[in-house]
Amino acid sequence: MDHRRFLPIDHKWRENKSFNGIVERRSPPKKLSGVEILAQVKDLEGMKFGKRVKLPKRDDNWKKKSIFFELPYWSTLLLRHNLDVMHIEKNVCDNILGTLLDIEGKSKDNIKARHDFKRVKIMKHLAPKLMNGKWHIPPAPYTLSRTQKEKVCKFLECIKVPDGYSSNISKCINLDKRKIWGLKTHDCHVLMEQLLPLAIWGVSLPKVYEVIVKMSTFFRDLCSKILKVKDLDTLERQISITLCEMEKIFLPSFFDVMVHLCVHLATEAKLGGPVQYRWMYPIERLLRKLKCYVRNKSRPEGSIAEGYIIEECMLFCSKYLHDIETRFNQPDRNTDEEDNDYQGLSIFAPIGIPLGKAKLRSLTKEELTQVREYVLKNCDEAQEYLNEYEDGTFDKNLVDWFRDRVMDLLGEGHDDQVVKDLRTFALGPLEGVKCFNGYVGNGFRFHTKETERKRVNQNSGVMVKGIVGAREDDYFGILTDIIEA
Repeated sequence: MDHRRFLPIDHKWRENKSFNGIVERRSPPKKLSGVEILAQVKDLEGMKFGKRVKLPKRDDNWKKKSIFFELPYWSTLLLRHNLDVMHIEKNVCDNILGTLLDIEGKSKDNIKARHDFKRVKIMKHLAPKLMNGKWHIPPAPYTLSRTQKEKVCKFLECIKVPDGYSSNISKCINLDKRKIWGLKTHDCHVLMEQLLPLAIWGVSLPKVYEVIVKMSTFFRDLCSKILKVKDLDTLERQISITLCEMEKIFLPSFFDVMVHLCVHLATEAKLGGPVQYRWMYPIERLLRKLKCYVRNKSRPEGSIAEGYIIEECMLFCSKYLHDIETRFNQPDRNTDEEDNDYQGLSIFAPIGIPLGKAKLRSLTKEELTQVREYVLKNCDEAQEYLNEYEDGTFDKNLVDWFRDRVMDLLGEGHDDQVVKDLRTFALGPLEGVKCFNGYVGNGFRFHTKETERKRVNQNSGVMVKGIVGAREDDYFGILTDIIEA
């Protein structure tokens, strides 16, 4: 499949015969309007299909008329079809992984594909050679050795992603056979856009790595939440060049129709908007859910219908059960509790839920000093006293001055709950604290670095926004301990 048709007319690769042995003079296919398409398929109404039915030969590629063409507004739609990015991305990812790792049944590189080089008279150095009665296949630029395949598989098996980011990809990898199978569409989405370039970095040849990175960048930009027309124009121009670069490396058998459809994704995004509003992840989840209803494999349709009706009835009844937790009102996995009746200092407001069994330990002197200063500077109720300290000149440090200042408030006639909390707050934290291995807060789940070593997810990374002068910076760190004073 020659993608040079989509290159500019003056592009140098149009004159290059190494793709298919000829010079490409054709322009990109003409974009037909809805009226023109209906005129082409008007004689396909009432067509009969089957193994014994011989279809008439046609100059175009139409074989049947879709039922959607009968909609009265179909010819005036800007987007008359919907290419599913989810399945295209999965097929491209499977093609790349299957070819790089030479997975049986998924690799596009086989003896038949190599014999095609002799027929089309291209890449003759990769054509098979008969040696001692056996066909010998020369290594291609993308061919990996056994050690290199093990490195790729071991990287994907050992990598840790944040909680909820993807499924456990390590279960889909067989390190002994150097194979990957059973990947779901979202797994391929994560691999194609994030992990695959990292897995082959330093393993494959630079030109192979670069073209896969370009393909990964294309899907990542296409699936971004914010799309601009000028960026889509750039993607539309770049993807044809990227596919031509892949044609110079991979075999012609690699470029099936799903790989070719990448050319049209950017054009479709300009008409239909971000792919998040059009892809089929919800439908695929529904299909997997329907498959779970099959109890009698000899009657799958009846099992699905019966299971779906039962679940709908139970869900309907659960909407009337307000005092117990049901599937309809159950909280999310990382939902933390909120105490709306809390009346104390804002800095001590309960946020989040600790995970695991608490362990007791004592704070060091350095930790006590850091806790006092940090808590004091981040308490909203104490801010007016901090301003008073900054405006004056005192021979005491901030922590000691604040303790003496708050203790004098009762003598000044202040006797509300905030003042009582401030007096307790000024005494400082206790030396004995509770330590936990995990914490759920603000919809996220965290674990300490030590706990993370025993898990397949990576949740010890944290980010805090800070201000340095007039500039705001992001500070990243690792959770080593979760303390509750």
